Amino acid sequence: MTWALLLGLLAALLLLLLLSRRRTRRPGEPPLDLGSIPWLGHALEFGKDAASFLTRMKKKHGDIFTVLVGGRYVTVLLDPHSYDAVVWEPHSKLDFHAYAVFLMERIFDVQLPHYSPSDEKAKMKPTLLHKDLQALTDSMYANLRTVLLGDTTEAGSGWHEISLLDFSYSCLLRAGYLTLYGVEALPRTHESQAQDRAHSADVFHTFRQLDLLLPKLARGSLSAGDKDQACRVKGRLWKLLSPARLATRAHRSNWLESYLLYLEEMGVSADMQARALVLQLWATQGNMGPAAFWLLIFLLKNPEALAAVRGEFEQLLSRAEQPISQMTTLPQKLLDNMPVLDSVLSESLRLTAAPFITREVMVDLAMPMADGREFSLRRGDRLLLFPFLSPQKDPEIYTDPEVFKYNRFLNSDGSEKKDFYKDGKRLKNYSMPWGAGHNQCLGKAYAISSIKQFVFLVLVHLDLELINPDMEIPEFDLSSGRDGGEKTAVTRARVAPCTPSSPQRSLPPSPAAAGLAVQ
Repeated sequence: MTWALLLGLLAALLLLLLLSRRRTRRPGEPPLDLGSIPWLGHALEFGKDAASFLTRMKKKHGDIFTVLVGGRYVTVLLDPHSYDAVVWEPHSKLDFHAYAVFLMERIFDVQLPHYSPSDEKAKMKPTLLHKDLQALTDSMYANLRTVLLGDTTEAGSGWHEISLLDFSYSCLLRAGYLTLYGVEALPRTHESQAQDRAHSADVFHTFRQLDLLLPKLARGSLSAGDKDQACRVKGRLWKLLSPARLATRAHRSNWLESYLLYLEEMGVSADMQARALVLQLWATQGNMGPAAFWLLIFLLKNPEALAAVRGEFEQLLSRAEQPISQMTTLPQKLLDNMPVLDSVLSESLRLTAAPFITREVMVDLAMPMADGREFSLRRGDRLLLFPFLSPQKDPEIYTDPEVFKYNRFLNSDGSEKKDFYKDGKRLKNYSMPWGAGHNQCLGKAYAISSIKQFVFLVLVHLDLELINPDMEIPEFDLSSGRDGGEKTAVTRARVAPCTPSSPQRSLPPSPAAAGLAVQ
């Protein structure tokens, strides 16, 4: 029995060795690096620290190479001048759909008949533009006030210790949920708003349990206990977001109405609709809270940046047509006139947004590079762009790329800076936190407005300071696969409601060196 088992293991290892070693580099293909472990190749190193691994591979092979990762051959492209050749290639050649469907099924148990991401995008895009976008922006501001100011009022006066990540994530996801999926009742009353806060808190805390399991779900590495928990949490979310339950909610967004109609036209069952709505909650709200966390912590650790943002708000509010206490919406002209906050957000995203842009190679094809070279890609391989490494952390593009500089995206006259260069040529793609090409985030404008509104309300209405002002900014955790990472959870802060000294006063004096007072 022992010998049979040993022979079986040796045969399996031999098979893996043959499978992983049978591929050789053909003329015209990128450099090929198989690693030292049969079949696995570089999977362990890639999974542990993708940025460090890809940096090492770039130094070894240049800005394009193919690596073996868990039985898959992945061609990595790290030349931002050449990204357009990938992101605008037709789906018939380079496709994201198959991978998207795989993740939908593995993580969220969603199976849609005859599903086409392109058709879904075309259906939903109008609901995130123009008048519908303005309606979402106005609704988001009202719901942020309900959640953010209501929570602090209910908590009472004085300081309250919080996790800065949970604070940011909770406020934005809950307000976003109320914006897209509807509120308790109209017209709004103190009672209905209290119910909105309680219900959205239930949604967030349940969602957050699933959110923490998403990296393992994506990798298929859940333990038995994790699987049981994932099943329980998903079941709870499916009930909370069931079409029947959402049907009773008021002021539902056009986005939700259009998406439900789209699912019904495909003949999707009510149970599967609930699963799809959980997926959409993650897709539309899952990154805004962590992004806002990073922005706040960079501000709290950089007094000069905080003072610049506060000064910008003071100028805007001094010219506003009504005092902040009377604003039921934040006028679009104010949101559009925040170049300092825009630069802070762009810099924060440059340092922390790390999406992998992937495409499945559908046919053998020749991929042109911006420098005139051309490389052959094989059908069945995967193509990967990693903008976090290049352009976002490229020292040739950004001086001191690891350092937060709040005005990095500002010209000397205060206008937005868009001119960045590599190899002497101006870059079109100099930062890519929202993706690019056919698969650029549809909700980019909505997400940016939401984060800016959240930061505005926090700085205007609350006192906020770090428990430990001398703490180091947490290292960004790529291993989690999610913006924010688990290491950020230890970042603690104190928050308290703030009372202006007069109706026209919107911001307190600059904070003392010993602490931050942010109204």
